[in-house]
Order: sequence, then structure tokens, then C-alpha cells
Amino acid sequence: MPEAAIYSKLTNIALKSPDLAGGPSDPPSKTARVVTTLGPAMFSLRLAGAALGFALFNSQLTTCRSPGEGGSEAAPAHAEAKDVTLPGVDTSALTGREKADWSRYVSDLLAPCPDQPVSLAQCVQENRNCKQCAPAADFLVKQVRRGRARGQIEASYRGRFSSDVIKNVDVEGSPAKGSTGAPVQIVEFADFECPHCGATRPMLDELFKRYDGQIRFVFKNFPLGIHQYAEKAARAAMAANKQDKFWEMEVVLFDNQQNLEPSNVEQLAKSIGLDMPRFLKDKDSEAVADLVSRDRKQGEHLELAATPSIFINGRLFESSGEFKEDLDDWVTLEIKLAGGNATPVAVDSAAPAAPSASGAAAGSAKVALPPASAAKPAPKPKAGSL
Repeated sequence: MPEAAIYSKLTNIALKSPDLAGGPSDPPSKTARVVTTLGPAMFSLRLAGAALGFALFNSQLTTCRSPGEGGSEAAPAHAEAKDVTLPGVDTSALTGREKADWSRYVSDLLAPCPDQPVSLAQCVQENRNCKQCAPAADFLVKQVRRGRARGQIEASYRGRFSSDVIKNVDVEGSPAKGSTGAPVQIVEFADFECPHCGATRPMLDELFKRYDGQIRFVFKNFPLGIHQYAEKAARAAMAANKQDKFWEMEVVLFDNQQNLEPSNVEQLAKSIGLDMPRFLKDKDSEAVADLVSRDRKQGEHLELAATPSIFINGRLFESSGEFKEDLDDWVTLEIKLAGGNATPVAVDSAAPAAPSASGAAAGSAKVALPPASAAKPAPKPKAGSL
């Protein structure tokens, strides 16, 4: 008889044996003696199987993940982190689970300042010499409340507070407004035909007004190949810049971005009072083409692939879903860290801004142009979108 069959038969005999079940014994027999001999071995096998089953069951409990978390994501290093309370950091809006997650993050993540090699929690508790620690703990509160996965939170934390992600963005010769000594410099790489850039512009304009004197805003051209008229619109804007009317041109281009055919752009240039012969000459010049190309090459060097891409004091801005709120948070924190006054100035959003030469408000400079063939409403802004 094959060994496998013998093993199967003996296993069935062992399982049916009263001796192994703890019942009364039958009279000794040759078969019973064989079973008695195999009993300890079979018992060991059953114990090993039970132990393996328990281990598998236990592993399923510790690796069960919430929706949104990647299956390959490593388990937190401190799964049993103690509940943490930090002075000046409000966690009252967090649920019990969220508070446990937040406690783990502030215990695991290092303080933002390289000269303070301690956890974020220890940095705040000991009032270490790092002004970013308490704001970083507040930042994590918002990240946890928005239900972001651990990998997302850690990446956002690094992008917002790590010193090694700051980029040197060359702004020499680019259109800019605001004080050169402002504590916050915002650099936007944008495409005039990009609907997300159009939706972002009023938010940036409002932010610039609310923090009057605290922000310097710089514009960079990053026309995308998927947009038919983006390159020519960028050149038109830089030609207007040569007449010190870049910002007026920026407004009318964005507010009429679905009608940027060359003939319409000329009408827009006339509407803001440009010297047209000079404008037409500059728009088609190699010098202006080189200015646009320089911006685009810089954007490519920074590994940008989409618009709008916004840098705030050298950090690439990332929104976690609440674009306007995140933008305001980034700016106010930069002002505070620089020792400035982060109290915003009241801005009446309904009040018209400085009018352009055409008489249209700068915040809504619609010009009478031929209707677009397929006009679409501007979508909500999303940093890094086409």
C-alpha cells in the first residue's frame, strides 16, 4: 500500500480512537498498539497546525487596513503610541481613532528643524528652539481630520516642512508685483489657456490684497503643448510687459481664455491701451520668444508637468483638497515664521478692482469678442492640473 494511503488510514484510525478523545479504553489490540505508538506524533502535528492557524489569524488582525491605505504600506513603527497632548495644539475636533493616529504621527515624525533631532512631540513639549514645531503639529491635525493615509500625510509633512525640498526659483526679469522685502514670495507657473489657472487667479489676487505688503507675486509662463494658443498668449503677455502693462494683459487674457485666437488677442491688447505697432513688433520678436522659452525651460528643470504650479518661498504648494484654505494656511504660516503680521486686511470681494483702460474691472475684464465655439465653465482649481 502506498505511504500516503497508509498515512491517511492511520490518521482516520487515530482521530476515531477513544484513547485520543479521552474516553474509555477498548481492550488492547494490535491496531490499538499502533495507534498508541503514533498518538504523540499525531498530537504534535495537531498542535503545530493549531499554532499556525492562530498565527495566520493574528496576522490578519494586525494588517487589516482602512480604505485608502495601500496594501504594501508598512505598519506604523509605534502601533501602541500613548495618547499625546501638546501645549498650544488643539486636538478637540479629533475622534478617538483620529487622536490615536495623530499621537502616533507626532511621536514618530522628527521635528522640522535639522538641529533638533527629536520627535515633533518632544520638540513641542520641551519648547525646543524650533518655531515650526507647534505649527507642524497643527498641520498634522488637519491632515488627520481629512482622512488622508499615512503615506500621504508623511509626504505632505516633508513637502511642507523639510528644508531639503526648497527650490531656488530664479525670478530675475519676470513680471512681479509687491514689495521686494515681503516675507512671502509666491511664484506661479501658469498657462493662459489652462482653465484651472483661470480659476486660481482670483484666489491669488484676493490673497495678495488680504495680506497687503506681505506678499510678492511673480508670474512665470509655462505654456502647455496641448493648448493651441497658449504659447502666443504668453508672448502677448510678455510684449505687454515691455510697456509695463503685464498685469492688465494677464487679467484680460485669463478672463477671455476661451477666445485667444490671435485676432482676439489683438483686440484685448487694444482694450488695455497698448501701443499697437510696438506690441505687434515685440510679440513676434525673438527676444520675447526667448523670455517665454526661458520660463518653460526653468519649469522643466524643476520637473513641472502641469499648471498651475505654485511655489511659496521655494516650496512647491500642495493642496490636500481644500485649495483656498490650504493656500491661506501656507501663506499665514510663512508670515508668522518670518515674524510678520499675519492678520489679513478686510477685502470686499464684491468691490471692483482697479479698472483697465477698457473700463472693465480688473477682476472681471470681459471684452466683446466673437463667442467661443464651445465655451465651458471654469473648473475648480487644482494645483498641478492641466
